[in-house]
Amino acid sequence: MDSEDRIALFLDYENLALGARDHLGGMTFDFRPIADALAERGRVVVRRAYADWSYFDEDRRMLTRSHVELIEMPQRMGASRKNAADIKMAVDAMELAFERDYISTFVLCTGDSDFTPLVDKLRGLNKRVIGVGVEKSTSALLPPACDEFLYYDRLEGVDARSTRTRGGGRPARPADVEHRRADAKPAPEPAPEPTPEPEPEVGDVDELAVIVAQTVAGLQGSSGGEVTASTLKRTLLRKDPTFSESDYGFRAFGELLRHLADRNVIELADGRAKGDPEVALPEHGDQEAGFALLRAVVLEAGEGGAALSGLKNQVRRVRPDFSEKKLGYRTFLQFCKAAATGGAVQLRWNPEADDYLVTASS
Repeated sequence: MDSEDRIALFLDYENLALGARDHLGGMTFDFRPIADALAERGRVVVRRAYADWSYFDEDRRMLTRSHVELIEMPQRMGASRKNAADIKMAVDAMELAFERDYISTFVLCTGDSDFTPLVDKLRGLNKRVIGVGVEKSTSALLPPACDEFLYYDRLEGVDARSTRTRGGGRPARPADVEHRRADAKPAPEPAPEPTPEPEPEVGDVDELAVIVAQTVAGLQGSSGGEVTASTLKRTLLRKDPTFSESDYGFRAFGELLRHLADRNVIELADGRAKGDPEVALPEHGDQEAGFALLRAVVLEAGEGGAALSGLKNQVRRVRPDFSEKKLGYRTFLQFCKAAATGGAVQLRWNPEADDYLVTASS
């Protein structure tokens, strides 16, 4: 248990509930998907939600069953309920950061950019910060500030099409729906067949392969040592806190790595810790095919050859998934020099153009 992350969870409940209602087809906010996602990341020791609960009476029971402490922020005449809740939540988070050293991770469930200074302060105190918010109601400023950001609508167990609003008002509760079904009279005509739900969007795996290869190359160059899967995942999250392998159709990060290894983008080897393999770039990859591709593009450019600057873009027009890092080279220039050494092309410096000139070997 000592190695587990201790998590403090803070919910800006009005922001989440209204964001789900307004942007996810009128669905009812459900706390369970957030709880499940955090269970995979550590042990939640503090759970607090802030709102004027007179506006969310039915939600109180759902949160209470999940052992969430409800912080009442009543609306007062002439006062801003939103600002009061935001300030209280920020003060409580900072208080816990100083009083409870064992809390290593703070989870802020909100899409409000006003919490960005709080995120910066917590990270300055060596706390990991995870954000959670509805994608369409989350400020673009908040996710990059966090160590990791989870979009509520992408969490396992959230179905934005399953629950709709009642006459444009508050979301319908499951119990209300069942009660109305029992009292409703049979429809005179059969209901039309439901329209098939669209398939969820899946990210571009080829584009991800390039990002992973570039990241591995950068880590190998900066550290000079082994790169583990856990280190790679942390680095990808630092580059893009919203990164998730599930967006590309993979259930786990290890599954993604195995897929890329099968495509010869990376190589995997047993690491020091069980379940945390070492990740490296292939020593050679499909090198000859890469050299042949480069030669073909240079030949197409004509007898005068092609300048190095812009040549990589020309190669990618022919093969969009091309990356020299997949072939074990840190830079495109290094790849071209290897191709020249192998006799596929010729590479010489052109002082007039202040650039390298690449021509096809005779």
